[in-house]
Amino acid sequence: MKIGILNVQGDVSEHFQMVRRLHQKYGVEPVNVKELKDLKDISGLIIPGGESTVIYKILGKSGMVDRIIEMAKSGMPVMGTCAGAIILSSDTGDSRVTGMNLISITIKRNAYGRQINSFIKTVDINGIGKFQAVFIRAPEIESPGRADVISSLDGSPVMVREKNILAMTFHPELTGDSRIHEYFISQVISTPS
Repeated sequence: MKIGILNVQGDVSEHFQMVRRLHQKYGVEPVNVKELKDLKDISGLIIPGGESTVIYKILGKSGMVDRIIEMAKSGMPVMGTCAGAIILSSDTGDSRVTGMNLISITIKRNAYGRQINSFIKTVDINGIGKFQAVFIRAPEIESPGRADVISSLDGSPVMVREKNILAMTFHPELTGDSRIHEYFISQVISTPS
């Protein structure tokens, strides 16, 4: 079973290594998704953190946006971390980045400040437990819309799920803790092909 890692910018290698680590346990294989043809035969997709305006621009030029939306609306699980959550959202609050409208959240880019304001906090995630969440120039979920809030920080949602779409404002790939990736892979495995 192939898990695509959108490889246009951002924390690509960290997600790739995390999925590779889980190969033996779950039978999954990470695949770099750089262009439209790379979306073929994947069972799930991870959109990593990075610079959302750059990711959005490259995605738009690649022709992948419509195909990713089509695959997600057909049930393929998609996970977005930090900038990936912005890309998946229904409202980014920024005219430079139009979300894919795959999850009904309203999100605000760079809500926690600049790079120097980055931090690590322990969050409690439903079904996973305590997790060291790494926030780097993190966005804020202003409204979860119809999404289920899986984790919050100081009363603000930081991880949400709506059907087959999982979004978080932090970077689980930077911790060495594979439980969020395992949660996502379990979702991929349980999705009928």
